[in-house]
Amino acid sequence: MPTKNSDIIHSSGNSLMNQFRNGLMKGAGYDTNELKKKPLIAIANSFTEMTAGHNHLDRLGNKVKEGILVEGGEYAEFNVPAPCDGIAMAHDGMRYVLAQRDLIADIVETHVRSQAFDAVVFIAGCDKINPGMMMAMGRLDLPSIYLSAGTGQMNIRNAPSFTSSIDHFDYKGDSEATYETMHCSTCGACEIMGTANTFQCLAEVLGICLPGSGNIPGWHSDKLKAARATGQRAVQMFHEGLNARQFLTQQSLENAAKMLMAIGGSTNGILHLPAIAESAGAKLTLEHFERATQEMPTLLAISPNGPWGVQDLWAAGGMPAVLKVMQNDINTSTPTVDGRTLQEVVDTATVLNSRVIPARDNPHRPTGGIAVLRGNLAADGSVVKRAGVKENMLKCKGTAVCFDSEDDALAGLNEGKIKAGDIVVLRYQGPKGGPGMPEMLGFTLALKSAGLADTALVTDGRFSGATSGPCVGHICPEAADGGLIALIENGDMIEIDMLEGRIHADVSDEEIAKRREQWNPLVKDVGFGFMDRYRRHVRSASEGAILD
Repeated sequence: MPTKNSDIIHSSGNSLMNQFRNGLMKGAGYDTNELKKKPLIAIANSFTEMTAGHNHLDRLGNKVKEGILVEGGEYAEFNVPAPCDGIAMAHDGMRYVLAQRDLIADIVETHVRSQAFDAVVFIAGCDKINPGMMMAMGRLDLPSIYLSAGTGQMNIRNAPSFTSSIDHFDYKGDSEATYETMHCSTCGACEIMGTANTFQCLAEVLGICLPGSGNIPGWHSDKLKAARATGQRAVQMFHEGLNARQFLTQQSLENAAKMLMAIGGSTNGILHLPAIAESAGAKLTLEHFERATQEMPTLLAISPNGPWGVQDLWAAGGMPAVLKVMQNDINTSTPTVDGRTLQEVVDTATVLNSRVIPARDNPHRPTGGIAVLRGNLAADGSVVKRAGVKENMLKCKGTAVCFDSEDDALAGLNEGKIKAGDIVVLRYQGPKGGPGMPEMLGFTLALKSAGLADTALVTDGRFSGATSGPCVGHICPEAADGGLIALIENGDMIEIDMLEGRIHADVSDEEIAKRREQWNPLVKDVGFGFMDRYRRHVRSASEGAILD
């Protein structure tokens, strides 16, 4: 048997502390003689009663426990915060959501190290929790396995008006049906290809979950079976000495960057994958994503990029089938936690619905789902979910209408200050300027509701995976760091070219220098506490908004 971290409980060099620790474990109901023989598996669970994405994870956790016990292990479960982006959206709470990604990683890392576990099962769903758990997995480098919360179901599927599309754009003019496209009727992640489902898909690319388990709906009995098998596999991985960094490798992470494009994944993937890579001792830069978007098509048309839901993806064969279609674009020699290589997984996969998972030569879009844009307005890069932009808006030009907060932008919209053809500049929303890099879904939905869906938005903040349309985020350098976005004025001409990867403000160098002399950064009040510390230590969005 490999060395057990948990042996410290009863076999350290301090006999008195050994007795004390044994007494503590007995007080918690453990048989300490059994602990001497069995690995102690941590279950890091993001169960919470408040959100649809997590309120079933207690049941999945129970099945993981069964698997651990039947395979000859012991377990101890603990929980981490599980923020819901939708609940935090469009108010001050959104400042705190991205920051919780790093807090979750810190909580799991510090707790597991302090309590001497032998392996970890990570159970997670939703936007920041998945990457936070994966960051902790890379840092700890223990035998580790991930179990997704699975996708949920949007209630439009149960409505008389259902047309096989879950995308709210396809029900324009029918307010009741549009509402049902936003109504979560079950547990699990919102059914779109948002950040939650993006990372539940990419977990299969990284090889850190049981193949085929990532897209199983949270409400389906197969998810319970996968949970039990995950618990069993955690114990087996301990005995086999399979640690996290054997799966979170440079190659598997580069595969994930490519597949982010192919699935039409969330722009948040360009924040989180570099953070996961750094935690695992690898490196992903913006250049990796630039190459990926040039090499990869957008294979899938999952909402908000098209009509399908992730439930349709699962029924069509799930990520193993997607990987089968795209196998020549990635390195399939990478390992997976069930002991097979990615190639061996795809060899047994089958595409069950070619409308949902089309052939490689018949993709939803010929280019990658996310475009990286550079230019004087984004010298260090910016991103846009190109797969969700209408063809006629892939190139656009307009005059700037500037706001320093989402509330001001909403007020400006209501007052008629924004018109079709304008380019809205929403700044001081970055990791430092927000602080916390809030998502702009509230404002983008307001633009659509006002009939301005084709009006472009440029921000140093970020977007929900639910966002579609000509919305450019992650502008770097951000306004708080003195990026050009801080100096743009109403009426300046801005050009966006998502095909050539360019974003440019038509302002002369002389005028920029003049404005910079008069510029003072806007510093938003966050009071005393965590967010003040966060903005002093967070790095730019182009580096994954990780903390120094």
